[in-house]
Amino acid sequence: MSGESCLPQQHSQSDSTSPAPPLTCYKSKTCSYQGAVGLGNKYVNINVGGTLFYTTLQILTRQDSILKAMFSGKKEVLTDNKGWILIDRSGKHFGSILSYLRDGTVTLPKGCQAVKELLSEAKYYLIKGLVELCQTTLQGNKEQPLCVVPVVTSSKEEERLIQSSSKPVVMLLYNRSNNKYSYTSNSDDNLLKNIELFDRLSLSFNGRVLFIKDVIGDEICCWSFYGQRRKLAEVCCTSIFYATEKKQTKVEFPEARIYEETLNTLLYETMPLPDNSLLEATRTSYNNCGSLSEEEEVLGGAELRERVRRIHVKRYSRYDDRQLGH
Repeated sequence: MSGESCLPQQHSQSDSTSPAPPLTCYKSKTCSYQGAVGLGNKYVNINVGGTLFYTTLQILTRQDSILKAMFSGKKEVLTDNKGWILIDRSGKHFGSILSYLRDGTVTLPKGCQAVKELLSEAKYYLIKGLVELCQTTLQGNKEQPLCVVPVVTSSKEEERLIQSSSKPVVMLLYNRSNNKYSYTSNSDDNLLKNIELFDRLSLSFNGRVLFIKDVIGDEICCWSFYGQRRKLAEVCCTSIFYATEKKQTKVEFPEARIYEETLNTLLYETMPLPDNSLLEATRTSYNNCGSLSEEEEVLGGAELRERVRRIHVKRYSRYDDRQLGH
């Protein structure tokens, strides 16, 4: 088919020596694609949004659609100077459109967004069966969230979630507005790193640990770890920084410590509770941490399993600021 030809060229045996000149549209690129019906497997070139396709008229006119109207002469088409039929739509899913016209069915792309895109194209081309297929898939296969993280807004809500959970609980409290001093240069980055780590852990241990976010607490950035409805450990990531005459608040990112405490909560994942020797092994690993201080609070007796580890990150800005004995 010529680039400027409105009709497909057809030659008889008598035309072999002196072919008749094709019927042209002269300078206009819009023409009516006549004579498609009855041509069977004649191939056509289609340019859909810059993506090139090569298919037959039989497939394009198989079902009632905009494509059938275009290639049966009922609707004008646009061609370029090389004879490609131009369609001003995205070519991303046009292959699926052709597959459905050819076979009457098609494997839908993965993901709701991709199916919605294909649905939009099917509606444009007026392919009723494909529209119904996409709509049925979207209604029946609604994507479920990978992880649900409750955000508490009160202490009563926090207590209710912890007491009603049969799983270990990891809670991150972050509230940047709690600070009454200015932040150090790296504090905002470290605060974001704590939040990103929380998101990664919630995905990794989804189904085994309940993760909670607290955005109204009294701390700036603090992790709390619970097992069997009791608080096991706390990692506070903020400290006061004395680099100048004016105090500043410093937010740390103790990634290894947070990972360790999260893994320790898995000891309380099932009943019965872990024995004292195992708890003692996890507790004594903190004795030689020079940069972390540990304060143990005994709750309800001398039982080792009733203790809470409170780890506070401490840093000194200059050598002169270090306390005696450090």
